[in-house]
Amino acid sequence: MSEGIVTHSAEETIAWGREFASRVKAPLMILLSGDLGSGKTTLTKGIVSGLGAAAEEDVTSPTFTLLHVYGPENAEQKVFHGDLYRIEKFHDFETLGMEDIFLPSPPSSSSNGRNAFRFLRPGPKFASSSNMPAATPAESS
Repeated sequence: MSEGIVTHSAEETIAWGREFASRVKAPLMILLSGDLGSGKTTLTKGIVSGLGAAAEEDVTSPTFTLLHVYGPENAEQKVFHGDLYRIEKFHDFETLGMEDIFLPSPPSSSSNGRNAFRFLRPGPKFASSSNMPAATPAESS
């Protein structure tokens, strides 16, 4: 799923993120790329709040922490928001322990995998995988 949108304020970007969240379902990985200050975290605020995983004001950039997890501990779905900009090779990624968020969870588990949304900012030297799942629009009810 590829979509282009132009917003003119942080409020518009957050609102579009909420609307986008209404059209997707887990498991899903979203890769965001852009210059510093381009609105990646602002968009993520809207999507995370639209998914009901956290309030907009609780969503912050993971630039220095590398990974934020949103959603109550016993939630059926979690949102993983990571920043891989400083990761240069897979070994660096492995040492962070973040590979666990890509493992499928057993049906009885709600901690990650099957019910996860993942937002990642890939680094310039980190090779992206061609077998990542594409966005799946939510089913109409």
